[in-house]
Amino acid sequence: MTNPPDTLLFVNAAEVATCTGPVRQTDSADPSAVHQCTAVAVRDGLVVGVGAQADVLARYPDAEQIDCAGGTLTPGLVDSHTHAVFGRFRTEEYALRCQGVPYMEIARRGGGINASVRDLRARNEDELVEMALPRLAEMLALGTTTAEVKSGYGLDTESELKTLRAIRRLMEMQPIDLVPTFLGAHEFPPEHRASAEDRARYVDLLVGEMIPAVAASGLARFCDVFMEPGVFDGPQTERILRAGLDHGLRPKLHADELEGSGAAELAVALGAASADHLGAVSEAGIAALASSSTVATLLPATLFFLGRPRWAPGRALIDAGATVALATDFNPGSSPTPNLAFVMTAACSRMGFSPAEALRAATAGGAAALELADGRGTLRPGAPADLVLWRTASAAEIPYRLAAPICAGVWKAGVHVSPGVAPRR
Repeated sequence: MTNPPDTLLFVNAAEVATCTGPVRQTDSADPSAVHQCTAVAVRDGLVVGVGAQADVLARYPDAEQIDCAGGTLTPGLVDSHTHAVFGRFRTEEYALRCQGVPYMEIARRGGGINASVRDLRARNEDELVEMALPRLAEMLALGTTTAEVKSGYGLDTESELKTLRAIRRLMEMQPIDLVPTFLGAHEFPPEHRASAEDRARYVDLLVGEMIPAVAASGLARFCDVFMEPGVFDGPQTERILRAGLDHGLRPKLHADELEGSGAAELAVALGAASADHLGAVSEAGIAALASSSTVATLLPATLFFLGRPRWAPGRALIDAGATVALATDFNPGSSPTPNLAFVMTAACSRMGFSPAEALRAATAGGAAALELADGRGTLRPGAPADLVLWRTASAAEIPYRLAAPICAGVWKAGVHVSPGVAPRR
């Protein structure tokens, strides 16, 4: 990235969404906190001013200006659940699902996560980096400026470390801030699936070798587990996440995705940063999340792509008072999309979100799910100057436009990093 000018002003936006509003929309409050006739000032990689355009112009008369030309300005999107480092896409599985073969049956036949495990184990670190770079460029062009990236397609110590090393290298090679998560408990690998004893040995490996190695390397911030009937059960999940906590890794859970298992309640009990998926969360799980700081991260693109008839209860979670995030779950099998704006559309059309709630969930909500307390996902003084300009006349139009190419420009720490259609100066 090149050096930004001393001060940069974003002017002439139809709307500026600061995403500093409350968790849910009410008659008197807007979660996306939309303002008209508003300008944003940026200096030294941070937002330094948000206010009436005339006042901001008077305060910074010599600043360089970006003419938003009647578009909408928002914070950079925060995608808090992705699996963006993998080998090949699993296109052949999509054809099977289109013929009605269920996801779990495909996994039983050798597809699913373990197909990606075999593929990733055969690749070296350089290959993983080179394959991930264009995917991250797509994410950036679609407005994502911060993203969590999980391991979980290695499922042995060296392959998991290889993936996490690739993520660290990618942090230095492109503009998106990447937050690394260790997901060695994504599935039981083929060599540990034959019996309950084999599975127990894999949990022992996770706790006794993999987590200590990941922690010693400093390559991950979070430890995640896929808690689901047929994958990791409650006692196994708790043991793994407590081992992570003992080694300084904050917990996250793949929770209640396809069947209810009490995972949301366990996430709250462990003080997890987030409980993700929640397609089959119980009423008790909703209540637990609403009474806690654990963020409910919803992944509607996955449910859409898998053709699931039941969607996560987004409206119920919001109305109960839970903090909600939206994320893509970008991965090679069940959600091969980096488009967080489309996720907002799905949340509005199928989960009961308002457009304002969806935008907040994809920005400030995602930052909360990653425990980022620096103002990420908002446009307020002191926050990182991560901004997206949309070719829309209102913030509500972003989810309305259903996967249209409406991202006109992306700025990371005040630097223009993805042109889309180049903004006018």
